[in-house]
Amino acid sequence: MSGYGTAFWRLLISSGVSNVADGIGRTVLPLLATTLTRDPLAISALTTLAFLPWLLCALPVGALVDRHDRKTALVTATLFRGAAFGVLAVGSAVGWTHIAVLYVAVFAVGVAETVYDSAGRAMLPMVVRRDQLERGNSMLSTAEIGGQSYVGAPVGAVLFGVFVAAPLFANALAFALAAALMVTVGGAFRPPGERRAAIGSDIRAGVRWLASHRFLRGLTLANAVTSAAQSMANAVLVLFALDVLRVPEGGYGFILAVVGVGGLAGGLLAPVLSARLGRAGTLALVSLTFPLALAGMGLTGNAFLATALYGLAALLVMTGNVLTMALRQTLIPEQLFGRVQGAYRTLVWGGIPLGALAGGALAATAGIPVVFVVSGLVSLVAGAWTCHLLARHHREINVA
Repeated sequence: MSGYGTAFWRLLISSGVSNVADGIGRTVLPLLATTLTRDPLAISALTTLAFLPWLLCALPVGALVDRHDRKTALVTATLFRGAAFGVLAVGSAVGWTHIAVLYVAVFAVGVAETVYDSAGRAMLPMVVRRDQLERGNSMLSTAEIGGQSYVGAPVGAVLFGVFVAAPLFANALAFALAAALMVTVGGAFRPPGERRAAIGSDIRAGVRWLASHRFLRGLTLANAVTSAAQSMANAVLVLFALDVLRVPEGGYGFILAVVGVGGLAGGLLAPVLSARLGRAGTLALVSLTFPLALAGMGLTGNAFLATALYGLAALLVMTGNVLTMALRQTLIPEQLFGRVQGAYRTLVWGGIPLGALAGGALAATAGIPVVFVVSGLVSLVAGAWTCHLLARHHREINVA
């Protein structure tokens, strides 16, 4: 672990606190929505609106991240999210809560998250060496899962049971603290190269680079299908827990905590598995086993088994995320990273809103368990294509 500078550790701590706030929000908002409606489509719309900004904003945000100081972008986005949750907390405290208000808040926070996530991942290669990227991503992913699932999710669930507005106020305060910590990171983090005059040309440059890279182009499309399929299940998870598994609201927080255990394990195991199996071998293992865990959830009504399978799925997803992020940070030129990452996220995360709506519609017509089975089967098809890509480009992947 030696050799990581002060800037990295402060980025890591700020990210951890920010993810505590994320965990509170992602736990409380679906629970709050279920007090207003039990309609699967209405509930899944929360996921749709949370990720719609990635479809609409990822490309221009990526170009802006390559033009401006990335630390400033992180601080601004974090403060905006805190302000949005502060407004929502006040509204909830005075009894002015409506599903439409939740929709607006979720979309606004989603816009800020496109800036935060793009700037954060683009900043990492500026604070660690190339050979530290894999472990650096692992530590950031571990902080993400730990903050969201170990701290944010249970705190959000407990506070929600005490007073609906309490977790929302806690969320706003956590974002404010994360922003203050990020301010302490010394130095300037503007990317190298001259600023271009037209943002449109910047966007096109990122899209062209991704389209011209055979392996990353194919991996992006495969991941887009998997991401959309996974969002079908995630969008109705709260209804699956409450109405199918029959767990109480606190039990939903427990499920998210178990998912956190899996995600944390995946973040820690990623460098270990990569060293033993190679990046290509590890990604192939993830691509073929994750869909089976997801489909298995729809075939059982046992809360403990379903929770264990979801934790396993989280482990596999996080392992894959750590390795693919390190690959992108290695293969993409630093001065283009924000734009290429924007193009990547537009495709991969842009399909999540559509998947969420499809999941809600399928749950309303065929039942909630069917959503998990279909999600797993679609992910398996994408996983097979990923394995084909890995076999063709395994040397490039393992050497990067």
